[in-house]
Amino acid sequence: MENLNGKVILVTGGAQGLGKAICKTLAEAGATVIIGDIQQGKAEETAGEIQSRNFKAVFKRLDLSEEKSVEDVIASIKSEYGSLDVLINNAGIDFTKPITELSVSEWDSAMKVNLRGPFLTAKFGLAVMAEQQSGYIINIISTAALRAWTEASVYHASKWGLRGFTQALFTEARKSNVKVTGLIAGGMRTPFLLDRFPDIDPSVLQDPANVAAQIKHLLLNDTDTVIPELMVIPFKETSWP
Repeated sequence: MENLNGKVILVTGGAQGLGKAICKTLAEAGATVIIGDIQQGKAEETAGEIQSRNFKAVFKRLDLSEEKSVEDVIASIKSEYGSLDVLINNAGIDFTKPITELSVSEWDSAMKVNLRGPFLTAKFGLAVMAEQQSGYIINIISTAALRAWTEASVYHASKWGLRGFTQALFTEARKSNVKVTGLIAGGMRTPFLLDRFPDIDPSVLQDPANVAAQIKHLLLNDTDTVIPELMVIPFKETSWP
């Protein structure tokens, strides 16, 4: 498979940051990209940028905290396009504060997006892929699933959970000829970090387009080999190893 022509790809959190880079990269490779996001304005802007270059992208409002929203979006993709070839669980949120100041509602919100959301998209997405007997699910994890730092308890908990869920999903999905990869991404020059930590040095972060390129390479592997887990980190990231 030299390109992604004809492939229908759902990217959660595709409006900005890494999600936007993924959408642009895969659309340029020939895919039809579905931008699943709750941020309508930013998502439509991203879709418009891609469409202006004669590539294929559409926005679908997707609220990962609502089961019905996830079910409806995936059902609409199957109905409109006839297939769902790739699911990329990219959306994620965090609340940076001490455990004693973290509210129960904030904990629940992060868990809903970061861990329950990928469960829901995989639940409904894998059902479609099982019928096709083909597909690929990529879960964007984080180096936060390998180590811990202060004031990020719910982010760590959700990402460690997502890594475990991804490994379990791998064992089940292959029964339906569906590949699964957990992509462990290090720090990137995206709003997720830059907007929250204005003092961070951008030179030690990686361009999200570099991570998106690695995702494209995974999807272009049309063999009976699979990469269950891939780590992509900035060369200058001093917190690893």
